[in-house]
Amino acid sequence: MKNILIIDDDMHIGNMLEELLTKEGYGVLRAYSGTEALLVLSAATPDLVLLDLMLPGLNGEEVLPRIKGIPVIVVSAKADVGNKVDLLLGGAADYVTKPFHTKELLARITVQLRRAAADTASSILTFDNLALDTDLHIASVGANETKLTRTEHAILKLLMQNQTQVVTKSLLLERISEDTPDCTENSLKMHVSNLRRKLREISGKDYIEAVWGIGFHLRADE
Repeated sequence: MKNILIIDDDMHIGNMLEELLTKEGYGVLRAYSGTEALLVLSAATPDLVLLDLMLPGLNGEEVLPRIKGIPVIVVSAKADVGNKVDLLLGGAADYVTKPFHTKELLARITVQLRRAAADTASSILTFDNLALDTDLHIASVGANETKLTRTEHAILKLLMQNQTQVVTKSLLLERISEDTPDCTENSLKMHVSNLRRKLREISGKDYIEAVWGIGFHLRADE
């Protein structure tokens, strides 16, 4: 069951939304102020948030940047285009103006939950029996897993994103510098060696093969 947090001080609207969402099979959490919303979020992680802007205490604009990793649909009577743009650029996934049609709101909720599910799925890269969780920096083979350093994760991630080709040392150094600053040409060999050892410990095989004078690539054979 997907859980949705309703942050709205209007009891009538909140009750209407709770009834609507419950009938659709969602679990519902409630908060009636910005401060209460942060308390709820400190104890629970809903799948989606419906956020009103006109709240007692902390208002919606102040609460929005504090909600991390959860899609937020702003539901507000404010219809100003500039305000909508600022909120969307500020992290809101969508904006619905009050009064709204319930079917439209439900459709927007469905879209955001699908996108969130797709984003979660895309955080897992696979090659042969090897999986890499790019959010947690964990490589796994079956039930065996190992935690990677930031540099090891950056190397494996790039290899798994280009698994049909040899990744040159120069490209590897250039691309992983976006994720980690501590890998140099001199230390690259050591980082790759440590990564190969960790993968060998959880799988019993070498997934990374060096191509002399060029770079590295993944291999599925023993």
